[in-house]
Order: sequence, then structure tokens, then C-alpha cells
Amino acid sequence: MAQRIGNYTIKLDKQPSVLGYAAVVGKKEGQGPLGRNFDMVYEDTLIGQKSWEKAESVLQREAVKKALEKAGCQPSDMDGIIAGDLLNQCISSTFGLEPFDIPFLGVYGACSTMAESLLVGSMMIDSGAANKCVCVTSSHFASSERQFRFPLEYGGQRPPTAQWTVTGSGSVILGSSGSDICITEMSVGKIVDAGIKDANNMGAAMAKSAAVTLLNYFSDTGYDPKQFDMIATGDLGFVGSQILIELLSREGINLGDKYTDCGLLIFDRDKQGVDSGGSGCGCSASVLCAYILNGLKEGKLKDVLFIATGALMSPTSVQQGESIPGVAHLIRFNKISN
Repeated sequence: MAQRIGNYTIKLDKQPSVLGYAAVVGKKEGQGPLGRNFDMVYEDTLIGQKSWEKAESVLQREAVKKALEKAGCQPSDMDGIIAGDLLNQCISSTFGLEPFDIPFLGVYGACSTMAESLLVGSMMIDSGAANKCVCVTSSHFASSERQFRFPLEYGGQRPPTAQWTVTGSGSVILGSSGSDICITEMSVGKIVDAGIKDANNMGAAMAKSAAVTLLNYFSDTGYDPKQFDMIATGDLGFVGSQILIELLSREGINLGDKYTDCGLLIFDRDKQGVDSGGSGCGCSASVLCAYILNGLKEGKLKDVLFIATGALMSPTSVQQGESIPGVAHLIRFNKISN
């Protein structure tokens, strides 16, 4: 049975196993520092579809196919699929995943959705409600710009604080056993409002929520950042990462060189014109499935904190001048020695 540690942290009893994972991305992402790590790179941003939204559905569908293939599983082996995206009513997930005929749970945590789906999937497995399940999410630069900011045709200027929404999807197959990469602990984040109203400054909007989640986790467990091989947020970008480091330093916590951010890993900021870095559901998901889990599989990493961050806004709330609350969920991955 799962055990609660302190006020916010859950220690899992069955330690769900990562049976397979895959990352599928677009052309710009494939040209970045992690290009050779992705399972599939589409050179055509529309992926042969009639809309950006349909293209995003293809990203999710292909990521799940690849992850199932790598796990040696069939869709019929899955007891559930937990998925979400940035679009209204999570249409990329529903239209993309319908052909698998797997029981579906839609989740929304903005850019924190990958961690949220892993939280739900892990609890299903730990409780015995599922033996195997799929966790997946996606984003697409053009579909996100159309919904949250301006259509690409508008040609709006991007400020230096802006982040580039990743065109990509990451998918993880979880099981009750069968792998030495396991999820051992997790923390559900709280809604934190830093008072930021600028939709082009997502890092600043989300940084405080990441700080709160990490502070709560370290307080619950008594752990020190130094004991982890990697502490990866996603996706604060350059601006948000600097704010997070400053907020934690005020509380006496130094993340040191163990800290990184998925929004900084996926693009080369100097060469690719992405301003403050990457963002979107597909950013942390694809970095997790192309870089972090590979590091665990190869033994380069053994103990990782993955903290996906989300800006909980909608087009309506932004247009009405509301601030942008954030949330950050934490997943601890361990490489279990035999």
C-alpha cells in the first residue's frame, strides 16, 4: 500500500515499472541538441494533415505506437490510457488515441500534464486498479499559438521572455513489474499564483509553483538536492529557471549543477531563435522520453526528480485580464539495482 510521507509526498509500494517509452517530434526539435535521441522526427510540420490540430493527434498516436512496440505490448494489454494536451477539451488526445480502443482518462495540467498522467497511472498500478497503462501527452507550436496567443499569420513580435512551444509528444508504458526503471515517489503540486498576467512570460508564472513543490518535497523527505543525479523542471525556460534558483536559495536550498530544465535542453537558444527556451506539454514529455529515461536505462542516471510545471490559464482568463496560476507535480525515478 502506498505510504504518505509528510504532507505532500507519496511513497509507492509496488514501484511501477517503465516498460517502454518513446518521443516523436517536429523538424525544429530534431535540429536541436537532442535530435538523435528522438524515436521519430517529422520534417513536415503538418505531417500530411489538413490542420495543425490533426497533426498533433498524429504525434500522440505515433508516440504511443512506438512506446508499445518498444515495451513489447499490444493495445489490448493496456488497462488504461491517461492523456492530455493544451487544446480545448484535449482534442489532440481524443482524436489521436481513439483507434487504440483503450479505456481513456483525459487529464489537463497544461505543461505539467506528463507528470500528472504519470501520477494517475502510478496510483492506478500501485492500487491494483491496473496492471499496465499508457501515459502520454503532446503539444504543437502552431496549434498552441492559434489557441493561446495569435495565429501565425498575424506575425506578432515575440518578447525575450517568450518560450517556443514544442511540436512533440512523449509516451510512457507503465507496468506493475518488468523493468529496473521505476517510479518510487511522487508529490501532487498545489495551485500557486505569482500574480503574473503576461502570457508571454510563462516561466515567471510557473517558477513559484515549482519552488513550492520542491520545498514541500525536501521538507517531507529530509532529502538534500546533492543526493540526486538530476533535478529537471519542465518547462521554465531560462527566465523561469533563474527565478526558481533564486527562490530556493532564499530558503537555503542550492540545487547546484544537478539542476536543469527541459525547456533549456531541447533547443539551442543561441542558434534556434527560441527566446527563453522550450515549453508546451510535449516539451517535458519528449525530453523525459528521449533523454532522461535513456540516461536511466544506460545507467548514467540512477536517481532523478522530474518536476513538470504548468501554467493554468485559458484564452478566456487571459483576455479577461486574470493572472496565470501555476502548478508543478513531482515524480521520482530510480534505477533499481538487482
